[in-house]
Amino acid sequence: MEKDEGFEEFYRATRHRVVTVLYALGGDLHEAQDAAQEAYVRAWQRWQRIADYDDPEAWVRVVGHRLLQNRWRKIRNGITAHRRHGPPTVAGPPSENTVALVAALRRLSPEQREAIVLHHLADLSVADIATQVGVPVGTVKARLARGRNALAPLLGTTLPEEVSNA
Repeated sequence: MEKDEGFEEFYRATRHRVVTVLYALGGDLHEAQDAAQEAYVRAWQRWQRIADYDDPEAWVRVVGHRLLQNRWRKIRNGITAHRRHGPPTVAGPPSENTVALVAALRRLSPEQREAIVLHHLADLSVADIATQVGVPVGTVKARLARGRNALAPLLGTTLPEEVSNA
């Protein structure tokens, strides 16, 4: 016997009743359709065994109803958690300094921007950046130096002598 022999006929004969029952149980047509679809997928995966049941449609209805109950439970738990913890805190807008830094970083070459961000914002060492990016350590140092030199005038600052020559 082929795995899905008779399943298509079973599906066509029962789908409307199953969705109707799930809709009546849950009160939401879209949820009922989703639960029915998932229940039929599970039935199809086990069709060789389920086809021999006295009432395979009952199996699909029970699975669909359990799926609906699980969705309700998740929603209820989410509401409970929301009530317990309150709404999420809203992050404020970025500061003027952050906006200026991001705008200045956009004007750098992608390689310099990557080196600057990984070194100064992600706190990676030069060696770690070289490994991650796949370039020699000297290349990372050069990108950092050139990036810093390019950033300074964009941010309206001057670099100390020891940093600009690094």
